[in-house]
Amino acid sequence: MANDSIYIRGVGSELAVRRPISEAVASGECPPEIAERTGTESVSVSERMSGVELAAAAARNALRDAAIAGSRIDLIAHSNVYYQGHDLWSPSAYIQRETGAADAVAVEIRQMSNGGMAGIDLAAAYLTGRDRDLALVTTGDRFVGPGFDRWISDPGTIYGDGGTALILSRTSGFAVFRSFVQIADANLEAMHRGTDPFGVAPFSVRPRVDLDPLKKAYLAGTNVLAAVEKVRRGQERVIARSLDEAGVKISDIDWFVLPHFGVRRLRSTFLRPLNIDIERTTWDFARTVGHLGAGDQFAGLAHLRARDLLRTGDAVLFAGVGAGFSWSAAVLEIL
Repeated sequence: MANDSIYIRGVGSELAVRRPISEAVASGECPPEIAERTGTESVSVSERMSGVELAAAAARNALRDAAIAGSRIDLIAHSNVYYQGHDLWSPSAYIQRETGAADAVAVEIRQMSNGGMAGIDLAAAYLTGRDRDLALVTTGDRFVGPGFDRWISDPGTIYGDGGTALILSRTSGFAVFRSFVQIADANLEAMHRGTDPFGVAPFSVRPRVDLDPLKKAYLAGTNVLAAVEKVRRGQERVIARSLDEAGVKISDIDWFVLPHFGVRRLRSTFLRPLNIDIERTTWDFARTVGHLGAGDQFAGLAHLRARDLLRTGDAVLFAGVGAGFSWSAAVLEIL
């Protein structure tokens, strides 16, 4: 990406209706200590639409924002974290059909919460390597029971339902990537697997996603401080490299679009280590929708654009992290 300009031509999101966190606490679904620890005000909760349907709606919104027809798309890269609604079935092909992108190559990416960012990286490589112009990168998830408990499956982060989309172009757009960096450390892969055996079908080992005991089992068999340091250093390294490749300092960044963690996790992972003021982030938006799986960065950008908060020349930093582990960071310039 350093030698070939990649632009963002359109952005879109489709978020479910916000449910006040106070309602979930009153009903007993969300423990009050979780609500307090995360600082969440409300969460996007879909009562009907699946994650991939939300992604397709977001894609149509992004196409309208870009003022192009779906038939012009060369590549669709769809990222997700959780169940998409059918078995032995292609969510990316559904988005292809729903957007009228009949001639596009459609693929699915499973990079967990870093999936949307990985989609950008891979789509950019496809466009430049194949001499194509337009890619549609989408994310979409609905975190619903019985397999997932949005309030406690991942302590410290509350999950929301929504779809997001970006239109990438090699020729024009409202923003251009000045850098994009991804790094990984597979030595941390077992942190989200623990010591559980491999199952024969979904939820054949545990009845629902529960990351806390998996992380504890992993950390019990390793050097805890070393593991924590690896996670911290991965994030710092990828951001430092992205800033360096873009030729900017962290003080030059106007907006930080970060993962929608709870506020304590956000402070310990990003704000304190990088000395970032929370007012320069999209936290005020994030705390109203929850963690959107792979789509936090796209949703944050859509929020800034929809509210006319972006100015010509602004520098925007995306940061992402996903189980595996992988980290990403990118610097955008608003044109």
